[in-house]
Amino acid sequence: MNHQLKISCQTTALSELRVFLKKTLAKLQLTDIDQLQITLAVEEVCANLIIHSHQCNALDYIQLKVKQHPGKLIFEISDKGKAFNMLDYEVPDLDKVKGEKRKGGLGIILVKKIMDEIEFESSKGTNTCRLIKWFHS
Repeated sequence: MNHQLKISCQTTALSELRVFLKKTLAKLQLTDIDQLQITLAVEEVCANLIIHSHQCNALDYIQLKVKQHPGKLIFEISDKGKAFNMLDYEVPDLDKVKGEKRKGGLGIILVKKIMDEIEFESSKGTNTCRLIKWFHS
């Protein structure tokens, strides 16, 4: 199974992303919790790209590919925006975040907890983030 979606770099496109993921993941033998967690992780990465790398520029786009391999799913998110390697991301002090009562800054933590592997590469102006979820029978 290979599916792909190209969305505009606008936050309104995230609803299209959720519909795509719901249809794609429904075809698999996943629990509702797995489907919701995967959707949350993929949406978080895409939202960060849209907002921070592309400043919600409707002329830019993000490409998502969903690939099924034996025992795992791979979500490849590619764009040509400002590169952000979440592997270099330093987890903020949660007590400090709570004390400041600031919004945001915790999504990458969720992505790292939900997904089993995260890969990042940048080549010839294209950045690709791979989110990998293993399923053991």
